[in-house]
Amino acid sequence: MKAIYTFIATIFILLSFRANSQSTGTYTLVIHGGAGNITPANLSTVIAAQFEAKLTEVLRHGDSILKAGGTSLNAVESCIRIMEDCPLFNAGKGAVFDAEGKNELDAAIMDGKTGMAGAVAGVTTIRNPITAARAVMEKSEHVLLTGKGAETFAAEQGIEIVSPAYFFTQQRWNDYLKVKNRLDSINNVDKKHGTVGCVALDKYGNLAAGTSTGGMTFKKYGRIGDSPIIGAGTYADNNTCAVSATGHGEFFIRNVVAYDISALMKYKGLSLINAANEVIMIKLKNQGGTGGIIAVDHKGNIAMPFNTQGMFRGFIKEGGEMKVAMFGE
Repeated sequence: MKAIYTFIATIFILLSFRANSQSTGTYTLVIHGGAGNITPANLSTVIAAQFEAKLTEVLRHGDSILKAGGTSLNAVESCIRIMEDCPLFNAGKGAVFDAEGKNELDAAIMDGKTGMAGAVAGVTTIRNPITAARAVMEKSEHVLLTGKGAETFAAEQGIEIVSPAYFFTQQRWNDYLKVKNRLDSINNVDKKHGTVGCVALDKYGNLAAGTSTGGMTFKKYGRIGDSPIIGAGTYADNNTCAVSATGHGEFFIRNVVAYDISALMKYKGLSLINAANEVIMIKLKNQGGTGGIIAVDHKGNIAMPFNTQGMFRGFIKEGGEMKVAMFGE
């Protein structure tokens, strides 16, 4: 009799596991490529077309992963890797230069199902910081590693290491020289926050968020913004939402923006769009903080508010509904 009960219990566990691992709903993926002084007047039609094409490519790539039953974590990491490899964005190749003429990169990723998170900051030789951030989450007991320690860890995990020269692009160097030679102000050069991010809801009801950046043009040595700070620039919780931010990082850190949106949903019962607007369009704006966020909730609703003139952004949902936008439309 005991053997029969054991057999029945085993079958029940297997069936439960199977049910939990099968598709239970629809999926949604949202991306951003930075917010700032992005208008038709200061973005040529040629460059705008390049951004539109790349954002569309990223969305379709993420869609292919989620459609095939891939996880939100895999989709987020993979989409951000594409943007890190594209010099249009301030992340990975094409990252801005700091005050010492170096590229220092930050990234974070978070799993809404488990609450686990990983991040790297101030790295100079990791080709894809988002992959290193995921390795910190899954293969270490830590959340955030910085500088040489993060690079050593990434190398130990077999993550691609490159020469710092890999991240150089002439346009970013020209921006750096303008500031260094006092031909332009830091604020004017840095009105485009080219940070990249991705949030996703997969078929299994799991949320994930990731963000990657080169920071601010001519930032002081050792400066770390909001992107790798869990709760500030990156956050995910299956019970509420997944958020990735872009903008003036100091304001996002002080206001714990990504978590604040989740908390407003969890503790005040606000909808995703109302919570996001409360933080970005009222709270942050009243302080003079500029930027925006992308977010998706556990039901697949999305929010993409920004208080700047534009934000590179887009979403795709199961069934093929897709939108890419740049300006204040």
